[in-house]
Amino acid sequence: MVNTRRITHSLLLSALLSSSGFASENLGIIGIDSTTIDDRFHPTRTEASSTATIDGQKVDESHIENLQQVLQAIPGITTEIKSGDTLKIHIRGVENQRYMGEKPGVAVVIDGVPVFERTGSVNIDLDDIASIKVIKGGASYLFGDDALAGAVIITTKKGATNKSMLASEFGSFGYQKLLAETSYANDSLNARLQISERKSDGYWADSEYLSRYANGKFQYYIDNTSDITFGIEASKREKDTHGTVGGMTQALEDPRSTSTGIDGGGRDFSRLYDVDLLKLFLTYAKDFGNNSNLLVNIYQYGDDTKFVSSPQKYSSTGAVVTSDDAYTTLNDYHQVQRGLKGEYRSSGESLAYMLGADIRNNVYENKTSYLVDFKTSAFSPTVYSAGTITGDNKTTEEVYAPYVEIKVPLNDATTLTLNGRYDHIRLDNDDQLTDESLQKNFDVYSHRLGLTYSLNDSMSLFMNRSTGFRAPSIEQLFVGDSSPTATTKTLNNPDLNPEESINYDLGIRGTFPAMENTLTYEATLFWLDRKDFIMSSVGQYASGTTTHPQQYQNIGGMRSKGFEFSLQSDTKKTFSFNLAYTYLDAYFTQYDNFYLGLGNPYAPGFTQVHYDLTGNTVPRTSAHTLNLTGNYNITPSTLLSAELTAKSSYYADELNQLEMPGYEVVNLLAKHTEKLGNYTFDLFARIDNVFDKFYFNTARASNDRDYNHIFDQEDLSLTVNPGRVYTAGLSIKF
Repeated sequence: MVNTRRITHSLLLSALLSSSGFASENLGIIGIDSTTIDDRFHPTRTEASSTATIDGQKVDESHIENLQQVLQAIPGITTEIKSGDTLKIHIRGVENQRYMGEKPGVAVVIDGVPVFERTGSVNIDLDDIASIKVIKGGASYLFGDDALAGAVIITTKKGATNKSMLASEFGSFGYQKLLAETSYANDSLNARLQISERKSDGYWADSEYLSRYANGKFQYYIDNTSDITFGIEASKREKDTHGTVGGMTQALEDPRSTSTGIDGGGRDFSRLYDVDLLKLFLTYAKDFGNNSNLLVNIYQYGDDTKFVSSPQKYSSTGAVVTSDDAYTTLNDYHQVQRGLKGEYRSSGESLAYMLGADIRNNVYENKTSYLVDFKTSAFSPTVYSAGTITGDNKTTEEVYAPYVEIKVPLNDATTLTLNGRYDHIRLDNDDQLTDESLQKNFDVYSHRLGLTYSLNDSMSLFMNRSTGFRAPSIEQLFVGDSSPTATTKTLNNPDLNPEESINYDLGIRGTFPAMENTLTYEATLFWLDRKDFIMSSVGQYASGTTTHPQQYQNIGGMRSKGFEFSLQSDTKKTFSFNLAYTYLDAYFTQYDNFYLGLGNPYAPGFTQVHYDLTGNTVPRTSAHTLNLTGNYNITPSTLLSAELTAKSSYYADELNQLEMPGYEVVNLLAKHTEKLGNYTFDLFARIDNVFDKFYFNTARASNDRDYNHIFDQEDLSLTVNPGRVYTAGLSIKF
């Protein structure tokens, strides 16, 4: 028989800290909810920020292809699907104006490992999620760089019982998933191993993808108060185009079969992505008898990404090249992120505190070279030769950051929360082509000041002021030509300031009985100001000229304000529901130096028109977003579920000239569980977009894409929704 005391000892403090059974007239033991290592400390009524937690079982039972289908049930979150289960996560409109490989403004942490990939998106094994915790608002007081709008903390599964599972799913557009899992537990350890594969032909040309995962998690109980956990995740991912369609005409004529754009004669700018990821971590946990706990985490996260870019237009002889697979540049990126984190926390009736340290050493190696011989125009005298190395540099990023959280009960109903973090960041860059070495340091302080007030046993108010930051990258600081001249088109700016966000929350959360059910709710008014955000002085993704050279600058500010509301009922009842609503007003508070390029930047007649975009709405932010799910438990083993997602209209561009219509989509899910002896069979069927609604997953535009000197809907880059999608599958547990 498994020793349950050993299995649960590492959660003992969690139970103490997350207990919400105290009365308003006596707070009793208060505890720290925060952690950067995992999400074992779930939010309580004394949590000062707006948070949401999703259990991994919900992810499993949703039978989804990408995490967006679960995260849309959290107010304030929007996602951009890149391909398959690859996506970019945004919170409260921050970073919605950018759509390439930039950081998302959200810290993503998996098993204590800060995850940033070269593509700017995140790859998450949907079959290995134990829980997801989302913290909204500036969260650099815990997570440091890039937590401008919040953080997503994911904890993966561990072995709990001696069981195994086989699962298979099939769906539209050649979608397949295969999974095998086994776990083991005894008095001294638990272990879990899983392998899986997801693949699809995709619903546009050249959109197939393949994702393979191998996961392992091993936990050893040293004694009744301490344990050590080792985790590994290896993944290999292959995907082709992003599926953008060039212009509204093409999108409406043939939306779900081709991927076309004006650049390169109908080819995506980047293709043929090959991504290898390896995550390793080791966590030590120790509980002490005085309501104290120690967590220490050491990790390494490797990312090897290769892809081709820049469609070839002309051969070495000047002939026009039309082949879909003809590209000029190979991009080879290698990243290794290493770190050590430690947190000590203690709780009591008069004070709770957490002391933490975060040390990181990240290495980013970037190498680009030419794949073929080519010319840039039919009449150009210059031939660029295959094999020529065009970029070869390495950036080392060192971070040293102590942080602290303190909770103090001001009276029997009120708790004050104070957070502070200091980040010392050192960037060193070595360029192998120019033999230049560049170095820059940043010192950044982040904080949170929060207050919670318990109105009664089941209702509390919370408010906070929190900050986030993002340090400039080496590319932004030193993007300029290595030997500036009077005709240079690109300028350095080593005096860039870190971007900063300041977030204010005022909310209420609690539970109340209704019709023999228990309803849980949270309502939040928020205000987020982003200052000194960094962008090119000639606008999004535009090239500089001698008249208007490109330089990254702290161009101005952005503001997001609005209202978030969530309401859930008990899913164990016959009827249950989940409601998530967001009102978002996101706009530029200062953006007075935007240049719109008209015409071909490599040909005569190219012009740049100046705009002041101050007051414009941030692109791809809908004012109203609603997600409503209703569940009907026909029997304890049979469930029917219906989901409605609705978004209002939004702009695809910073100029606010190209408005995209809103949409409403309905999804259905049915599943049944049957036990036969020692075997449990789970069968499901899912229909997404039941009414085959036509809409765009992503719409974006930032310049004159078709080079006709007019900025209009034909310059849009559109990813069309696939329409009605069917998925079905079966799993066997034994």
